Amino acid sequence: MSEKVGQILIVLFLLIFTLLCLLPFLNVLGSSFATSGEIATRPFIIIPRTFTLNAYRYILSTPTIFKSIGVSLFVTVVGTFVSMVLTSFMAYALSRKYLHGRSFFNFLIVFTMLFSGGMIPTFLVVNNLGLIDSIWSLILPSAVSAYNLIIMRNFFQGIPNSLEESAKMDGCTHWGVFFRIILPLSLPSIATISLFYAVNYWNTYQSAILYINNPDKWPIQVLLRQIVIVSSGMNADASSVDIVPPAQSIKMAVIVVATLPMLIVYPFAQKYFVKGAMIGSVKG
Repeated sequence: MSEKVGQILIVLFLLIFTLLCLLPFLNVLGSSFATSGEIATRPFIIIPRTFTLNAYRYILSTPTIFKSIGVSLFVTVVGTFVSMVLTSFMAYALSRKYLHGRSFFNFLIVFTMLFSGGMIPTFLVVNNLGLIDSIWSLILPSAVSAYNLIIMRNFFQGIPNSLEESAKMDGCTHWGVFFRIILPLSLPSIATISLFYAVNYWNTYQSAILYINNPDKWPIQVLLRQIVIVSSGMNADASSVDIVPPAQSIKMAVIVVATLPMLIVYPFAQKYFVKGAMIGSVKG
């Protein structure tokens, strides 16, 4: 009986916690379809009394937003691919105990998690490389994450060395071992790290503010910030967003537009997410 009561209490606690996480987003979603008057009179909206698409019409009424979505998609897809290639190569090399200087390189990677060059030195490096106002400035400076690299390295270390030895006895090279054995066995870790990178690239904001001056190359997050500023009546370049300052619901619609792509992608990677993150973090 005590075990059943405990399970019921755990389920109730998880349901309450889930509602606490879900209700704010439902409020944002409901407010994005509500009229300005309803938002002003109702502090919390889940189902609006009067549905309206005015906020989304404002957002989608300009080709500028489609350009920004295209930039964000390019940065997310290409950036995730580049990051995964570099991270997997480095993680595989560092997971091999026979690599000379392995401890030294691992120390350097962990060191970057504690101390970084900072904003100004990074900007100077990007500027000297000629990447200012280039889409690649949103990808290359953050192409490898030390945290993700360590997770993938630990995952690779958990794969039995006997598999690699057997493959080499059959004539496999290091490339063959990596592509034919290591990668197929690492799908949970790859899916998890890819999701981490994709979310990071999709939410690119600070890098775009620092390195991108041309509004045509703004990612979606920066453009949505401009829309929110314009809708709030604050000083901003309204010509860069091509809209008339909309109602309060535009802010809610902006949040929905910014988070919806990741919400769509996440369920497809969820089955790999917990397994990949836990194995990579525990082993090693």
